[in-house]
Amino acid sequence: MADLLDLSARIIDSGLVDQPVNRVTNELSEIADGVAMVESFSHCVALQTGDGLVCFDASGVQTGQQVRDALRGWSADRVSHLVYTHGHADHVGGSTFFRDDAPTVVGHQAVATRLDRYAYTNNWNLLINMRQFGGIRGDMNLNVGDTGGGVDVKANPNARRFLPATTMRPDHVVGDHDTIDVGGLQMELHHARGETDDHLWGWLPQHNALTTGDFLIWNFPNAGNPQKVQRFPIEWAAALRAMIAKEPELLLPAHGLPIAGRERITRVLDDVASALENLVAEVIAMMNAGATLDTIVHTVKVPADTLAKPYLRPLYDEPEFVVRGVWRQFGGWWDGAASRLKPSPDAHLAAAIAALAGGADVLLHRAEQAMSDNDQRLACHLADLAGWAAPDDPAIHEGRAAIYLERRKSESSLMSKGIFAAAARESQAVVDRYGPATNG
Repeated sequence: MADLLDLSARIIDSGLVDQPVNRVTNELSEIADGVAMVESFSHCVALQTGDGLVCFDASGVQTGQQVRDALRGWSADRVSHLVYTHGHADHVGGSTFFRDDAPTVVGHQAVATRLDRYAYTNNWNLLINMRQFGGIRGDMNLNVGDTGGGVDVKANPNARRFLPATTMRPDHVVGDHDTIDVGGLQMELHHARGETDDHLWGWLPQHNALTTGDFLIWNFPNAGNPQKVQRFPIEWAAALRAMIAKEPELLLPAHGLPIAGRERITRVLDDVASALENLVAEVIAMMNAGATLDTIVHTVKVPADTLAKPYLRPLYDEPEFVVRGVWRQFGGWWDGAASRLKPSPDAHLAAAIAALAGGADVLLHRAEQAMSDNDQRLACHLADLAGWAAPDDPAIHEGRAAIYLERRKSESSLMSKGIFAAAARESQAVVDRYGPATNG
């Protein structure tokens, strides 16, 4: 069992990441007297009280049983309260394994709306996660038809659910803030929008500790996910400022390592808040000056030394996606190019361009040339046009798949890697269906 506080201090103070910081061991570490963390996806933070355990988050359905077992190895006390930092599946899906304790479930008032939305868009959320986390294979127990028409729900309905039907819902609902006393342990719960609209962070005065949920994830903030609903970087930064004002001595996140020491915690939270504040300020300034999204996306950057910090590396989300999220929040979905207000179908436009170029094979050849010139963005545009113009041509799609697999290798963020891998799988399916390309 690692000394997590020592590990985080060494990494933060040195700036060198020589060990994983986002770990899924399902092992429990006692962080302070009466305070434990099970490292999972997400973590579960547990606190001993005079009236059972208080747990922040239940992890996901795939890891919830292991998390509950780890807690039993630490304490025989029942879980009297289960607090959701927010309603993401990796935080609430494991609650089904806490049901025997009959805990009071605490969550923000918007959690129920989120869970209803997940049920309403179940298949869509499964498809999103297949792209986001699927890697090269993308095997998420889905059977998607060749036309992309829908998910084939077979024998086990729960296996095809984004969240299990037995996910527990909050019965103690929090609005803007609340203070709860459990067996003499006081918890201040504060609502703020950030990664989600239903997020709570906690202040535990007896421990001088914060439970931050996903306000700190030891990666660049997940404030611009390209496949999911709106994030809120301005309120995210404000929440971090409010946490700093508490002068915490211990920080307990839902992903990544716990952090000890007021100065160290303040430095980390300030760095993350400043990165978001500066990015938003630049985007809004350019919007106010009338710049298009295309200009803003290719202009606004986060300094490399900021992104090199151990807790701000763009390994999950990345700043370019946050730029787009700010535009979406304040500017809507239209990007400012008149032709894309009511565009032609992709395949129709691609066919016309291919005809002008001399064929889809010409477009693919030019894409391969761009790839060799390290102009990967142009290469992918041209590969898509070639694929749309020749949807059934295995030679074209073999080349398109190769381009996207190469593009994936050069990306840092999981979100980019997942989407580019999905594009490669899409073209590989055409090759598999019609047979490999043949010369002549």
